[in-house]
Amino acid sequence: MRKAVAFTGPSGSGKTTLIVKIAQELAPRKKVAIIKHDPKDKARFDTDGKDSDRFFKTGAQTVVISPTRTTFFSHKTSAIDEAIRLLGDFDYLFVEGLKELPLPRIAVFRNAIDESYFGFTQAIAIDETIDLKKCKIPEGVDALNLNDPRLVLEWIDRRAKEV
Repeated sequence: MRKAVAFTGPSGSGKTTLIVKIAQELAPRKKVAIIKHDPKDKARFDTDGKDSDRFFKTGAQTVVISPTRTTFFSHKTSAIDEAIRLLGDFDYLFVEGLKELPLPRIAVFRNAIDESYFGFTQAIAIDETIDLKKCKIPEGVDALNLNDPRLVLEWIDRRAKEV
């Protein structure tokens, strides 16, 4: 079974770091693929320290989709289905961004929760900078510890979509 889940959240919230930690947790025994949405067409695949570089260094197949190209070393844009096909064999697929994609979604927050994400989120991953007692989390949205990738992976195993 190939499991897929998406991650979303404001810039700087920790999405990439969380995906990297989960991918590293899985890497010894599972095949991981990652797709990053690049709506502003600014990603550079081989730049040290950038999201795509960090994803690739986990050992995961990595695709970056932007308005003018798909970085799987292709010079045309691709639909998500085509990107999944290009990835080939994998056990887990993590998608960063692409809010309209019908996948279970984890929104990542630090310091503050942006309630505009609740309409397409099934879980939030937060750290100690957020006091849940002061937040109004909708019923059915799970709260996960951003700093516990194993707990997040358990949620993924229960809620991921088969692709």
